[in-house]
Amino acid sequence: VQLQASGGGVVQAGGSLRLSCAASAGIVVIDAMGWYRQVPGKQRELVAAISTGTYTNYGDFVRGRFTISRIGAGNTVSLQMNDLKPEDSGVYYCGAGQYGSASVQRGMDFWGKGTQVTVSS
Repeated sequence: VQLQASGGGVVQAGGSLRLSCAASAGIVVIDAMGWYRQVPGKQRELVAAISTGTYTNYGDFVRGRFTISRIGAGNTVSLQMNDLKPEDSGVYYCGAGQYGSASVQRGMDFWGKGTQVTVSS
């Protein structure tokens, strides 16, 4: 499974960014995708995840500011991030899972390269 992410970059506090991720899965059935964030010295944490059945899960720090959605019928998701704060900064990783809502709850099986999100104050 290959995951190709786009978006990210530098934005001022209060601004918005949109991340997208497309999965090329071959014979593997992808049933969930999501975004996770990692900052130095901390474990990777959930930002937002969604299953093919549109079951979603968000990290506590998101607090209604971010929205994850699937694009079309393929393995592509977008993450719209609004009202960004400096503490949202980090490396954002796209992940894909095979187990639907279980993957959304417990974590993904496949990972792409991270993309840096920097929110300046």
